Amino acid sequence: MREITLDIPLGRIAALRSDDRGPRVLALHGWLDNAASFLPLAPYLRGLDLVVPDLPGHGHSVHLPPGTDYGFPLALNTLLDVADALGWETFCLLGHSMGAGLASLLAAACPQRIERLAVIEMLGALAEAPERTAARMREAIAHRLRPGRGLRVFPDIDTAVRARLQSQRVPGTGLGEPQLRLLVERGLRAVDGGFVWCSDPRLVQPTLIRMTQAQIDDVLRAIECPTLALFADPAQPYLPDDERRRRVALLPQGRMAVLPGGHHLHMQQPEAVAQVLGEFLGVG
Repeated sequence: MREITLDIPLGRIAALRSDDRGPRVLALHGWLDNAASFLPLAPYLRGLDLVVPDLPGHGHSVHLPPGTDYGFPLALNTLLDVADALGWETFCLLGHSMGAGLASLLAAACPQRIERLAVIEMLGALAEAPERTAARMREAIAHRLRPGRGLRVFPDIDTAVRARLQSQRVPGTGLGEPQLRLLVERGLRAVDGGFVWCSDPRLVQPTLIRMTQAQIDDVLRAIECPTLALFADPAQPYLPDDERRRRVALLPQGRMAVLPGGHHLHMQQPEAVAQVLGEFLGVG
């Protein structure tokens, strides 16, 4: 894949793009990842015009201005701006984790522009109980008032890779060193004395408002295009198997596939994932 940049109203978006001609696919990475998330998968998806942006605040893309907030409304408008910059009136969406959540919402919001939707390890969004709305807002505001810490400087890339390995939450289900290195190398920038993360530190702040389960269900029912939801076995705690199956059942044209693996299934088993995705997207 080759590097490209796209200038949109928010600023400059960095992206990777394949050199193939075929179905147009906008691929969206997960939280605190970057476009390199799809590098292991790309060689097995020949025949797609695949574009993978670094989402705002991630990788080499623009950060939001001070005083603004990362959230779904801005992200959806940004994705439409990216598609417009590519000259794409209609296109397919492929998303992993947070990117899959964004793709779900965009497919519901703009059905006339989305041809197909494929999501990996998320469908819809993380839900919040209505009675926790005020508590979540207070927690988020309190976190924003805390003094910020300086960026950690890593003396070399290997040290940053080890730090990312140690930060994985569920031992045994995370990424190995070769896959993590792809994300880390794209996620660093050089400074005096070494390297720092180039992602916006505000990305780790708590979300101010989350959708309720009823709102998420309404979104899923509104996704008109054919949809493939690909999940790992075992299921992640935040989306148990019975809940993910319930969500898929709400889709007007949805189906579900399950493969053994962890949360970054598309990086751990790219060939197996690509076989399922390729058939769905029309290049299998």
